[in-house]
Amino acid sequence: MSEKDFNKEELSKPENTEKQEYKVKYISGMYKNWFLDYASYVILERAVPHVSDGLKPVQRRILHSMKRMDDGRYNKVANIIGHTMQFHPHGDASIGDALVQLGQKDLLIDMQGNWGNVLTGDRAAAPRYIEARLSKFALEIVFNHKTTKWRPSYDGRNKEPVHLPVKFPLLLAQGVEGIAVGLASKIMPHNFNELIDASINILKGKDFTILPDFLTGGLADFSEYNDGRRGGRVKIRAKITKRDSKTLVITELPFGKTTVTLIESIVYANDKGKIKIKKIEDNTSDKVEILIHLPSDVSSDKMIDALYAVTDCEISVSPNTTVILGDKPKFTDVKEILRFSTDNTLNLLKEELQIRLHELDDSWHSASLEKIFIENRIYLTIENCETWECVIKSIDKGLKPFVKKLKRPVTEEDIVHLTEIKIKRISKYDAFKADNYLKSIVDETEEIKQKLAHIVDYTIDWFKNIKKKYGKGKERRTEIRSFEEITARKVVVRNKKLYVNYEDGFAGTSLKQDTFIDECSDIDLVILFKKDGTYFVKQVEDRFYIGKDIQHIAVWKKDDERTIYNVIYYDGGSGNYFMKRFFVKGIIKDKEYNLTKGTPGSKIMWFTVNPNGEAETVKITHRPRKRLKNKTIEIDFSELAVKGRNSMGNIATKYGIQKIILKEEGVSTLGGRKIWFDIEVLRLNAEGRGELLGEFIADDKILVIYKNGKFQITSYDLSTHFETDILKIEKFKSEKVWSAVFFDADKKFYYLKRFKFESSNGLTSFIGENPESELVAVSDSPKAQFETEFGGKHKDRKNELIDAEEFISEKSIKARGKRLSTFTVKKINLIEPELSETEEEENTPDSSENNKNQNKPKFEVIKTDKDGNRTLFDL
Repeated sequence: MSEKDFNKEELSKPENTEKQEYKVKYISGMYKNWFLDYASYVILERAVPHVSDGLKPVQRRILHSMKRMDDGRYNKVANIIGHTMQFHPHGDASIGDALVQLGQKDLLIDMQGNWGNVLTGDRAAAPRYIEARLSKFALEIVFNHKTTKWRPSYDGRNKEPVHLPVKFPLLLAQGVEGIAVGLASKIMPHNFNELIDASINILKGKDFTILPDFLTGGLADFSEYNDGRRGGRVKIRAKITKRDSKTLVITELPFGKTTVTLIESIVYANDKGKIKIKKIEDNTSDKVEILIHLPSDVSSDKMIDALYAVTDCEISVSPNTTVILGDKPKFTDVKEILRFSTDNTLNLLKEELQIRLHELDDSWHSASLEKIFIENRIYLTIENCETWECVIKSIDKGLKPFVKKLKRPVTEEDIVHLTEIKIKRISKYDAFKADNYLKSIVDETEEIKQKLAHIVDYTIDWFKNIKKKYGKGKERRTEIRSFEEITARKVVVRNKKLYVNYEDGFAGTSLKQDTFIDECSDIDLVILFKKDGTYFVKQVEDRFYIGKDIQHIAVWKKDDERTIYNVIYYDGGSGNYFMKRFFVKGIIKDKEYNLTKGTPGSKIMWFTVNPNGEAETVKITHRPRKRLKNKTIEIDFSELAVKGRNSMGNIATKYGIQKIILKEEGVSTLGGRKIWFDIEVLRLNAEGRGELLGEFIADDKILVIYKNGKFQITSYDLSTHFETDILKIEKFKSEKVWSAVFFDADKKFYYLKRFKFESSNGLTSFIGENPESELVAVSDSPKAQFETEFGGKHKDRKNELIDAEEFISEKSIKARGKRLSTFTVKKINLIEPELSETEEEENTPDSSENNKNQNKPKFEVIKTDKDGNRTLFDL
């Protein structure tokens, strides 16, 4: 642009002046106003939903258009888009996408055709090929022309609703996500029935809790949900089960993920070497089924943890509950939105009743006037009238004697309405029908007044009716769970090897010609001890400098208290030799520590690493010295207490050491490992959370009995996964005899069996292979008894008490057992007499401390009605 052009555009030249003078026009204020206008428009008119109806403007306009087009039949989506463009000043693509998203939420729109798949991420067909109409639910709760406020559309040719009169917490049921200018909103979908129950609790003045529920199911930890406020967080996991020891099945997805994106994250983790899979298959159609086949050397339990740790099988979502309230955005929470929605529903129902009451008053007034006008033949008074004014006056005069019977004065409009009654209608007037009609109006008026007087109860009944009509099939899909934090370093595949070059002082995964240390992953940490007593932790790399004089190097496990280091070191300050046993539980990466006192000249004389707390015995030979009585001494490390890494240790000797040799290999001094089971997260732990199962060593196992009559015997590996319907879990004792009552679906009778559990691969049924068979009761009590109550045609028969040990001897676990009765059984109760002290000790887990929360034998009861229908109860 030339200087001349610039002056034309940016400067104005004063008229009638000889000198060329210019004035500057500043545009900064204009830019500020324009940007604020644009930002406000995007926030209010595009991205953020309004709290009143829970809809964005485009969604509101789509629903309004569909209502205008509604005739009960399906409409082409292309036609709906075109009709909506009368109200929405944007392109057809944005309308089409918003319509498809509304349809996929499966609440307001009844769809026909290929609308895509939220599970696989497949897109919907073109708008000309798919059809839609409003659902019955939408027609009932979203629209009411009489309570809707209107405004002109963007071009002034039509009217559109300011807000739709939605009588339901639609915003929380559907969820929403939108990004505006400097503002975002992310509200998660909640369960339909739970929202109704919570709304009823609000109306009753009770407390309530609502948690998200996702169409894709999955597992979710809402402990940090914080009612959807900013700063909250929800952890969501895919549902992964074991089909067999080498096949995992993903049957439900995390919120916002599809089978395609989930598989991509799994393949990416495999390519990066973080996990190790054989192949993956996607068999998803209307239900999710992703098969993950594992190599023979990979644990299925550890693989599940690895999938949660390094793939999108576990994600974290942060809610941001932002809505438009009035004409401004507001940060709030889901409880506040539900309270507002419930109050709004009550007010809308109240307004509808008031409108109907007003309509009934008008109908009663009109019907009463017609009755008076016809029955008293007032219409005959206008026969001699020649002008319209005369007609009005004559009718008004004829009505005056009856005005006292009316609820409001007679207007000219009322009289005009009377003049429009046809002669045919007057001639066929039925006074009896008219009286009945007036009575029905009065009855309905009283009913509405009663509802208005008890508007809260009326609203509660309204919500209950909505739940009854539309709540079926909308049960919770997302399972509420508590998750245990999974450390990626513990579960990722060790796909690399660690090497060390002691001469040059380097270590890493690329030094393949040097000394092999251990297998590792690229996120592992390495611990290094030097001969001067210093030690530190570093991240695994291809090649990194560690220095010379290395005493020990290994892959380090954080929070490991069972790996014990036995050390004898020389203290350069005092000249004494100290001995200590310690563990390294947690230290800062790349920070140098010292296991000695840190004085110059200190050095390590003896160093062993013991993965299970072993304590050896060593023989120390002193350097020759006059008057030295004991030339050799023995040190048994098992006599030393295990302390923290900062402990100084005990003095081993004050005399010079010539050499130290191993006299005897050590055994573990830590004893068995105490294992607890946390029922909330369904995981084993060694931190004391949940129920103590006992102390475990070597090949000890855990027995798990499930409510469906299956069991598994597994190791006490902390990565083991369990199913949700656990009936009993304890330390496995192969000699223990169990008694079980079950309904055999093949024979159609109840059976009692006594047996011992045997080791097996995976889940195994002990009540037969028929999936219809049901476990009634199971007990490990040696004096277990079962009381049988009879029903049906045998209901008068006395109850039978069966002693399990006398009724049947111990059989194989595969045996069916002995039939309990041929009569119709109503209920079976488990009775466990008190045990003697000896028997009590035999049945108590072998733990050094009492556990107050030890499981008492649990059981279930089946009730059978007179028609033979059986119901399973947990007791």
